Amino acid sequence: MSQPLEAFLSSSVSRCEALLAQLTTSTQGIPRDFHPAIEYALQSGGKRVRPALAWAAARAAGLDDAAREQVDPVAAALELIHTYSLLHDDLPAMDDDDLRRGRPTLHKAFDDATAILVGDGLQALAFELLATSPKLNDSQKVALTTELARAAGFAGMVGGQFLDIRATDHDLTLEELQTLHRLKTGALIRAAVRMGGLAADADTDQLDALTRYGEAVGLAFQVVDDILDVEGETATLGKTGGKDAAANKATYVRLLGLDGARKSASHLLASALQALEPLGKDADLLRELARFIVQREA
Repeated sequence: MSQPLEAFLSSSVSRCEALLAQLTTSTQGIPRDFHPAIEYALQSGGKRVRPALAWAAARAAGLDDAAREQVDPVAAALELIHTYSLLHDDLPAMDDDDLRRGRPTLHKAFDDATAILVGDGLQALAFELLATSPKLNDSQKVALTTELARAAGFAGMVGGQFLDIRATDHDLTLEELQTLHRLKTGALIRAAVRMGGLAADADTDQLDALTRYGEAVGLAFQVVDDILDVEGETATLGKTGGKDAAANKATYVRLLGLDGARKSASHLLASALQALEPLGKDADLLRELARFIVQREA
């Protein structure tokens, strides 16, 4: 990892952690006994990749770093939606995971009902942040709220999770698997990149380049996740390794083999980098983030 990317990711994580910490103290009316579970969900660590992509996309669209705070509500909303999705995915009725980011999942630390309710609340809070932020104008609020709702909904993340559950114990074609993961994983990553551009008032050509990049990186993220599920150690991953194979899930490794999955990730990385060519040096952070996503070990 290059020094500029390492510094950017460290800064993004710190900034995101601070934004999320503010939410638990500034949101009015939360029942007192609810706070520990909410804080457990929000202060659970993680790479905060989606906020980082949004901030980097805004820079690629020409937003000066001094105006970075304009993207803060977008970054926080993305992480709230992502966190809610993990809380629900980990439940026994979904992926039934006991470990997330190196510690017990929320439903194990508390209970199923609390995990469901925290997830519900985080989802609602994400849209409240976008709708009420003084950093965004009205047209941005509409565009960003619509973008996030579509990415998180039936034609995005939720639809992808439905397809993933239905695909267990079934052999999918490559096209079917790509459709599943464009929705389950790719939709929110694509939205993160596009929302960063929208918050920076990207023009049509810039937004088109960012969209193509987001689509390629979103799919690459899942391909690498599938590889890491086979090759990674539980202690490194922060979640249970080998679980997809044990559950007979539809994955790129199962369909293409390890070598085929690696080639697919490399091809998607090349597509992502090619998409950024019209954006010049302003997109260098996005280029480095794409390489990081494909080369990561957790």
